[in-house]
Amino acid sequence: MTTITRSRHHLVAVVPAAVALLLVACGGEKQTQAAAPLPAAQPVGETSMQPTTRVPNTPTASNVTISAEVLRACNIPDSDAYFAFDSSQLTRFDHAPLDALATCFTSGPMAGRKLDLVGRADPRGTPEYNMTLGQSRADAVSAYLIAHGLNQPRVSATSRGAMDATGHDETGWAHDRRVDITLGK
Repeated sequence: MTTITRSRHHLVAVVPAAVALLLVACGGEKQTQAAAPLPAAQPVGETSMQPTTRVPNTPTASNVTISAEVLRACNIPDSDAYFAFDSSQLTRFDHAPLDALATCFTSGPMAGRKLDLVGRADPRGTPEYNMTLGQSRADAVSAYLIAHGLNQPRVSATSRGAMDATGHDETGWAHDRRVDITLGK
């Protein structure tokens, strides 16, 4: 066999194995490589990104981290979960805490108060991309709350991108992908 023929036989054997390995590695819900940037602000439900997974043993897991002050005032169970990689799409696990938040701020103990939403991203994209992604996440939560009764002027949505990110692996990066909700001033 010539060197070229041996190389072709080697490629025929290696390429299918590499493709299979790639499919297995990328087939899960978490991805570890950067993708193309999202448009600046996408309405809720209009992203093509994959859904997040529920944090085990957390019945109201969501893409938001609600401040302790707001959780107590609104009697919302503490929950943690985070956006999927490169995603600004809310999941069904977001609805319960966000519905409770909307009720609390429209007709509950926090009626008339303001909310600050801060979108965040993990550090794997460019600073501009991460700011845009963080803003898309904050806008998705804002749009949901406004659709459920909050007045737009009472909801402030901003982004910090990856400025405060602390993760160094997938678990840490997952905690960086969120929207923080705090009581507005």
